[in-house]
Amino acid sequence: MEPSAKSLILDLLQTLRGRSMSVRALVEAGALFGLAENGVRVALARLLARGLVERDEPGSYRLAAGAQPVSRRVGGWSSADARTLRWSGGWVGVLVHGLPRADRRGRRSDARALAFLGFAELDPGLLIRPDNLRGGVAQTRQELHELGLAIEARVFGLGSLDESGEARARRLWSGAAISRAHRTALVELERSASRLPRLPRRAAMVETFLVGGRAIRQIALDPRLPDAIAPEAEYRALVAAMREYDHAGREYWSDFMRDHGAPHRSSPVNLAGLSGQARAAALGAASRSLA
Repeated sequence: MEPSAKSLILDLLQTLRGRSMSVRALVEAGALFGLAENGVRVALARLLARGLVERDEPGSYRLAAGAQPVSRRVGGWSSADARTLRWSGGWVGVLVHGLPRADRRGRRSDARALAFLGFAELDPGLLIRPDNLRGGVAQTRQELHELGLAIEARVFGLGSLDESGEARARRLWSGAAISRAHRTALVELERSASRLPRLPRRAAMVETFLVGGRAIRQIALDPRLPDAIAPEAEYRALVAAMREYDHAGREYWSDFMRDHGAPHRSSPVNLAGLSGQARAAALGAASRSLA
């Protein structure tokens, strides 16, 4: 998916970890992807109005607090392993039935939060995931609300399910489908990495932005399931490959970022289309209650 002006701005600012970037730099970056200057400026104004970016100094912008939870979640892709613990067999449940969400944006926010943490629907209005995230139910509840889940949603622990419920719960995610998606992303990274040395710098900047973004979307929305439900070998291989690819991307973008006074700690990547509900459905994590 090609970046929109809005997603390009957010993706570039995310790499700066709280620092700012000039409008001129954002416009120049947009030109790499065929985005008109006016479109970039209009998108910037709309993001400012929504509280997702803020002015730092005249002519410069940075991510605002409203964008930070998702930015931190996606930006932490390389250390996601540290968020999981050995699974003892328990579950975390979220009851969303009857949430006072009349607007589409609110429902999208709920779906995105639940997808980021790998929840899937067991029964109408009840979504669950294995209780294997560090910090347990309390930390999971906090992260869900930070990511946009309605504060009225009930988040609770499920010590055990009956035999039928346990069997249904484990079938909510397709380990085979998740592994295939990871392998596909890994192959694309490897093929791109072999092409990069032959590409002009600007073409390499575009390629690392697009290909790296697809890989990070895959990593960020992995449900982080126990090995008993979804084997992790392909996930770990993808993360390792993306770490190497990220290093290459930083090199190709380094001159541009340095010229614009924007030191970056990771390669800019395209996260357009990081739709929680759509990606959750692709990974088998049904969210029909939030449609």
